[in-house]
Amino acid sequence: ATEGKEEASAAENNPSRMPQGKPGERSSVLYSAAQFFFEYLVVVSLKKMSDGRYEPKITYQFPKRENLLKGQKEEEERLLQAIPLFCFPDGNNWAPVTEFTSETFSFVLTNVDGSRKIGYCRRLLPSGRGVRLPEVFCIISCLGCFGLFSKILDEVEKRRQISMAVIYPFMQGLRESPFPAPGKTVTIKSFIPESGTELIELTRPVDAHLEHVEFQALLQRLSPHLILHIFASAVLERRLIFLAEELSVLSQCIHAVAALLYPFTWAHTYIPVVPECLLDTVCCPTPFMVGIQMRHLERVLDQPMEEALIVDLCEGKILRAVGDEEEILPIKLQNEMLTSLNRHNNNNNIHTSEQVNTLVSEAFVQFFVRMVGHYASHIKWSKNGSGIFQERAFCKAITSKTNRKFVKKFVKTNMFSLFIEEAEKSRIPQEGEQ
Repeated sequence: ATEGKEEASAAENNPSRMPQGKPGERSSVLYSAAQFFFEYLVVVSLKKMSDGRYEPKITYQFPKRENLLKGQKEEEERLLQAIPLFCFPDGNNWAPVTEFTSETFSFVLTNVDGSRKIGYCRRLLPSGRGVRLPEVFCIISCLGCFGLFSKILDEVEKRRQISMAVIYPFMQGLRESPFPAPGKTVTIKSFIPESGTELIELTRPVDAHLEHVEFQALLQRLSPHLILHIFASAVLERRLIFLAEELSVLSQCIHAVAALLYPFTWAHTYIPVVPECLLDTVCCPTPFMVGIQMRHLERVLDQPMEEALIVDLCEGKILRAVGDEEEILPIKLQNEMLTSLNRHNNNNNIHTSEQVNTLVSEAFVQFFVRMVGHYASHIKWSKNGSGIFQERAFCKAITSKTNRKFVKKFVKTNMFSLFIEEAEKSRIPQEGEQ
C-alpha cells in the first residue's frame, strides 16, 4: 500500500476550511448540492486461507458500478483493495467466537488527487448459532458526519439481525435522499417485514465543523492538563502516537485531537487506526498523527523512531514525550484553557455531548483568535486583487513577548501556511471598492 494513497488526513474535521470567500458561503467540495449520502456500502468478511490465517475480503458491495471509465475503474479498484485492510487493521489472527461486542470506528483514504473518502465501520457478529467470525459493514462517503453515519449503521445492524435482504432497500432509499444541510433533517421511509413501514429521521448538527467530533471521548480518558500537552504538540506539527485496544476509542480520540486545531487543518499523515502491515509508519521523519492498538506497543517501541509524543488512552497517561510540552503554549493562555476545560469536566453530567463539543471548541478557537486573529489586517492587497501576507509586521504587532515567541514558531507550520494561502486568495471587497 503506498503511503500517499492511503495516507489519511484530518480534512474531514474541517469540511469548511476558513477563511471562505464570502461570509457564510460554503466553499467546500464536501457539500455539493446533489450530494449522495454515500458512495458504497461494502461488507468485509474474514476468509480462511490455506495457512490457517484469515484474510479480510469484500463479500458484498452496493451499488455495483457498471460502465465505469478506465480512470474511474482504476480508482474504484484501488479503493476496494484498501478497504479490507482498514476494516480489520488488527491483523490476521482471528478465531470464530460466539460473542462479540459490536464496535464503531472510522478511517480516511486519500485519493491520488488529494480528495478524501471516509469509511464508517460497524464490526459485528452476524446473527446465528455456534461460533462465527465478525464481519464489518463499511459505508464509504466523502461526507464527514460521524453521528449521522453512526445512526445509519445502527439501522444496518438492526436489519442484519433479520437478513441481508432487508439492508438493500434501506440503503437504496438513503442513496436517493439528499444529504441534509446543517441543522436540517431528512426522513427515510423503510419497510421491515413484520414491523411494517418505519420513518427514520437523520439530523445534521447545526455546526458543521463539529459533526465528526466527540470531545467527551477525550475528556473521559485524559486530564485537561494532558490534553493541552497533546494540543501543543499538534499545533507545532510534531509526531503523535495514540495507543488503545479498541478501534472506536482510537478513532474517536484522534478525530477529537485533530478537531482541536480548527480553524486550521492537520495536513500531514493522519491514520486513526494503523493496519498491522503499515506499522512502520512510525519511522516516518515527517509529522504524523496515528492510532495504534495496544497489542502492537512492543513492536512500535522497537522501531527506530524520531522524537514523538506517545499517549496511552487506556491509562490516560503519556508514555514518551519530547520534554518541553509544558512550555510550548504561553502560560497565561494555558491556564485560561485549563480553567475552561476543568469547568466542563466538573459539569460533565449536565452537558449533552453537543454542548461539550461547543464549549471545548470555543476554548481552543479563542486561543487561536487571541494569538493570530489579527492576520487579516496584515495581508497587503495589490491592485489586481492578489494578497501578500506580511509575516514580520504580523509578528511584530504582538505585544506580549511569550505570545510572540509562540507565534514565531506557529507561522512556520504547514497548517498556518495553508490557512494564509486561502486567506490571500479570498479577498472580500471593501465598501466603496469596485
